[in-house]
Amino acid sequence: MNWYYTPGWWEYICIGLFTGLYLLYVFRVVYLARMLQSSIQPLIAKFILRSFYFGLLVIALLGPSFGGLKKEVKAMGKDIYILVDLSQSMNANDMAPTRLERVKFEIEKFVHTLHTDRIGLIIFAEEAFVQCPLTFDKNTLLLFIETLKTGLMPTGSTNFEAALQLAFEKHTDTTNTSLSNQAKIILLFSDGEDFGDRHVTLLRQISNAGIRLFTVGVGTTTGGKIPSGKSFKKDNDGKEVITILQREHLLRMTERNGGNYYEINNTEDNMAELAQAIQNIEGQLLDTKDIEATANKYYYFLLVALLCMIVDIVIVSRTIHL
Repeated sequence: MNWYYTPGWWEYICIGLFTGLYLLYVFRVVYLARMLQSSIQPLIAKFILRSFYFGLLVIALLGPSFGGLKKEVKAMGKDIYILVDLSQSMNANDMAPTRLERVKFEIEKFVHTLHTDRIGLIIFAEEAFVQCPLTFDKNTLLLFIETLKTGLMPTGSTNFEAALQLAFEKHTDTTNTSLSNQAKIILLFSDGEDFGDRHVTLLRQISNAGIRLFTVGVGTTTGGKIPSGKSFKKDNDGKEVITILQREHLLRMTERNGGNYYEINNTEDNMAELAQAIQNIEGQLLDTKDIEATANKYYYFLLVALLCMIVDIVIVSRTIHL
């Protein structure tokens, strides 16, 4: 039998005071009964009954747990690199407050659903950098996510190849052998504006290495303006630039890799489906534990104690006869 609650010093003091006061009451009644030459047998019966249901109340307070079943719990882990586009187009206002702020919000929620996975963060535009290496520390990762902004990257166009190449190198790094058998995943968040053109070979290498690639399109097809100072970004003709979601690039990448494409915009949010897809991927077995699932059965003892209290109230005995 296990106990759900461990009593502290306050509980011990209350139990001790109650026991002491009740014993003083018993000694007083016994003393009076002997002085008056009365029988103490009814008192003994009451004392045994009250001690019994008082003990039951104490047991109920401690929360006895028994009758459990042993279950095997497996901790499965994966290595996940999250790639976030920090090009200027991610500041577009077609999603409130901006595309990037929405991505940060969704990634933070997504990270909380991953409990036994190592997660890393890569930021990219024309170049790519590791912002946070693979880690089990979710709090540290969330701090890095919170600080993401387009100003972290040099100005320039977007190049998926740089980010994918860096993620591929990190996933296949032979110096990291501690968890070499981990299931490996790449999640790429972008509005799809890509100015690179050499993905085919790299995507084939990623697929051959058993790395799963998922892409998430951010933005709308109607598009939005890109803030620039107190105005909006303009092209060479002086017209305001309108950036739109270009899902075709993201779709092609997942088709070549066997992954899936998801989307985030004002009317659609596929992050729940993405989280479920990640959960469905079988990771490496990190740990196995046998736990005993028990239930607090205090109510059995409490019910018997209440019945005994009713009997104590109903049965009236007199030790001292007037």
